[in-house]
Amino acid sequence: MSQGATVPAPAVAPALPYLSGYAPELLEQVRGLIAQGRLGEVLRQRHPDRHEVRTDRQLYDHVAALKTRYLRNAAPLSRVLYDSSQLARPDALLQTLGTHTTVSRVQGGKLKAKREIRIASVFKDAPAAFLQMIVVHELAHLKEREHDRAFYALCTHMEPDYHQLEFDVRLWLTAMALERAGREAAPGVSPDAPVATP
Repeated sequence: MSQGATVPAPAVAPALPYLSGYAPELLEQVRGLIAQGRLGEVLRQRHPDRHEVRTDRQLYDHVAALKTRYLRNAAPLSRVLYDSSQLARPDALLQTLGTHTTVSRVQGGKLKAKREIRIASVFKDAPAAFLQMIVVHELAHLKEREHDRAFYALCTHMEPDYHQLEFDVRLWLTAMALERAGREAAPGVSPDAPVATP
């Protein structure tokens, strides 16, 4: 090799933090789609439908309808809303996609529990199936606190394709994180510019 010749940097396989725990061969397929620049396209083809649940009121009604259908005897919900503080950046792994909380307050000498569900506002612009997946996940926590077999059985009772949708949501978050990283690396592009939804 002549002096001064540059050696091309080896291609680095992208980290897939949203997909930890999945089989290595599945992750290789995902990396293949990323290398071809096709991950977002595949997701758009698989999930072309967007939802119309744009406001907190619409979200409450959507969640309440599912709760009435599947969890009629579960504790009532006092509040359901989109939360812009959850997953504020698509690559913020330590933040959450949704939460179910119970707040206990004393009212008239009695202890009353108020339950609320918050869904990350990134789901306002998600495919309809992805909103369904996260709502089902949070509703299941009304009855099952842990992510155990009973929890996932309840999720699949409410949404038979739950496991595939959870995987696809993780792919979607991966695609958004990669797109944002690309925008941050591009000169002259603001990292705070809107990220296109895959």
